[in-house]
Amino acid sequence: MSFPDRRTVNVLLTALLFAAVLAVAYIARVVLVIFCFSILFAYLIDPIVRFLQRHSLFFRNLRGPHVAEAYLVLLILVALLVYTLAPGSLGRTGKFLRELPALSDRLASGEIATEIGHNYGWDDDRTLRAKTFLVQHRSSIQNLIGGFAQFATTALGALAVIPILAIFFLSDGQKLADRVVRLIARNNNYERIRSLADELNVMLHHYIRAKVILGALSFAYASLALLILRVPHVMALGILAGCLEFIPIAGWMIAAATMVSVGVITHSHWIWIASLLGIWRIVMDYWLAPRVFGHELEIHPLVAILTLMIGGAIGGLAGVYLSLPIAAVIRVVCTKLSHSSAQQVAGEAASSLAASRAAD
Repeated sequence: MSFPDRRTVNVLLTALLFAAVLAVAYIARVVLVIFCFSILFAYLIDPIVRFLQRHSLFFRNLRGPHVAEAYLVLLILVALLVYTLAPGSLGRTGKFLRELPALSDRLASGEIATEIGHNYGWDDDRTLRAKTFLVQHRSSIQNLIGGFAQFATTALGALAVIPILAIFFLSDGQKLADRVVRLIARNNNYERIRSLADELNVMLHHYIRAKVILGALSFAYASLALLILRVPHVMALGILAGCLEFIPIAGWMIAAATMVSVGVITHSHWIWIASLLGIWRIVMDYWLAPRVFGHELEIHPLVAILTLMIGGAIGGLAGVYLSLPIAAVIRVVCTKLSHSSAQQVAGEAASSLAASRAAD
């Protein structure tokens, strides 16, 4: 027998191909994450597009005009929300990003300590200690600010690209799915892969519905709590809390910081606001969210919590957001494969039984 034999070569080639795919996926992980978020964003907008298409007097057979209508509605809502909560915030954000390099230099050189000491009446000894501390940690401060700037640039770029990519999925998502199925399917397993694709489509719809339910609950709780505490801009803050519920970890932190800041600025009961938001976060993360996701995705609440924790440990914010859909996809695929295997075994057993009866 020759070495290596054909079976060994096939195993080695399969392992090398699998390793190459993993390496490419790791190198292009940012692009793949953006595509995943684009698909989820398309699933989020799809019900709105279907509603507009179903109740429209014109272009009922075309999705493009209704996709544009849905985007226009979302842009108007976002603009109204930003204008209500923070008018002129875009200009201030742009100014802050432009001044970030100068701020980094002032922090690294310790000049900002002198400015703060002068503004708040610090004595020379306290100002010198603060300046010395900043100078000693110059490299750490510069690395931290550089990482923040890179993260902000990547996040803003992703926020601009995701809705654009989602347009293609909204317009031709069904055609793309059919082409993928035809590409990987054979004549003997086309129906099985088609059924698997349909089940994955239903599962993603259930995942987005779970996110919408959690967003609606956050909107209702925040609006009611702020209304009781007589905080201004109740509706806008409630919408902000509901919308940011779609962003893991950072979303509720931004919403909570905004509501507490509004409470401080308007001399409202900001301590009560922070307390109620903290209680709500505990209830949401450890009771409501696992049960909603478990019901919609048919995953046990404890498994949902474990999946979120593992996703956060592996991939950070993106891992938290994508861990449950990936786990649900794995569950659907494994269930479908086991069901197909069971059907195949039953078919072979029935064929063997029929053959034995015919022989008798």
